Amino acid sequence: MQLNGSQQKFGFLIDMDGVLYRGAELIPGSVEFVHELRERDIPFRFLTNNSQRTRRDVVAKLARMGIEVEEEHVYTSAMATAQFLAQQKPDGTAYVIGEGGLLMALHQAGYAVVDHDPDYVVVGEGRTFNLEMVEAAVRMILGGAKLIATNLDPNCPTANGTLRPGCGAMVAMLETATGVKAFSVGKPSSVMMRAARKELGLATDETTMIGDTMETDILGDNRCG
Repeated sequence: MQLNGSQQKFGFLIDMDGVLYRGAELIPGSVEFVHELRERDIPFRFLTNNSQRTRRDVVAKLARMGIEVEEEHVYTSAMATAQFLAQQKPDGTAYVIGEGGLLMALHQAGYAVVDHDPDYVVVGEGRTFNLEMVEAAVRMILGGAKLIATNLDPNCPTANGTLRPGCGAMVAMLETATGVKAFSVGKPSSVMMRAARKELGLATDETTMIGDTMETDILGDNRCG
């Protein structure tokens, strides 16, 4: 496919870890590719299942690596989750197991974060996960709160190249304890893929997914056609 926006309307949804960089190292050609997209005014979004970071955080990380983009070019599972919940129940409430990116996205979508009788228990990545939070979440889910996962990734890469438990591992504990299955919004869910595509203002056949993981990026893309 030629990167020529004048011949055909098209754009890209682009995974980051494993596509733009691997750990702390840029993948050869990624800087030039992004520069070319911007030079030719081709629409794109970077998709990440990581719900910890805000758009601004992601932009700052990419800038440190030499990739210059704007906040509008980033779409996170936290944003997708918040937008999905706002559509399901406007001005709702959520008990959150997660960090800043998820909390900010929910607040921006009109949600209140509470610790009693929430509409939803929302789980994202984070290092603040503890058994006290798990016990509270279990009580709320058994009391009728719906269980929502920003994604079901079993693990996450760390800066030193090792793995740590991901959102999916945390959610699995709650599912086992309550017998309730979580609804996941992030990749490979078509919810996140479709929402990101709509941000681009493109139709399905005008959008190409670039990813390195069959179970998330490519499966999600196939589900969206």
